[in-house]
Amino acid sequence: MTYYTTFHSPFCNITLVGNEQGLTNLHLHSDEGKCRFEIAAQWVRNDPFFTDTIEQLTDYFSGQRHTFAVKLNPQGSDFQQRVWDELTTIDYGELVSYKEIAVAIDNANAARAVGMANSKNPIPLIIPCHRVIGANGRLTGFAHGLTIKKKLISLEQTGTIPC
Repeated sequence: MTYYTTFHSPFCNITLVGNEQGLTNLHLHSDEGKCRFEIAAQWVRNDPFFTDTIEQLTDYFSGQRHTFAVKLNPQGSDFQQRVWDELTTIDYGELVSYKEIAVAIDNANAARAVGMANSKNPIPLIIPCHRVIGANGRLTGFAHGLTIKKKLISLEQTGTIPC
């Protein structure tokens, strides 16, 4: 059985989707970017199922949480899984390049493929793809839009939510 819930965060509404194996999706309703998301008819709304995850996200947005203890179950290719696993090693407030992720997964020439895997990340924030930037230090690509990416980075680096 797949469950979902939607709640309001300081940045936007967030939809969580998961099952007994873990969280499968976290969608930021930012009204920006290329990421589209629909709740499937067969999913069952179950707010209590996500209580702990919502509490952890709320703590993150308040600056009180820097790591997550959420059981994850993202669906993707072996390559995507390797990239997403590597993303979870990026410390709170730290920024790394797509190239650095490619090198870390022993595929130094795969920076573009890392970018594609990032764009398919079904659990942003918890799998922190917003912490990945271009080799030139510029903010590039975020499926939910650069505005929210800038805000997430600012939150992590300054401890405050920007206007």
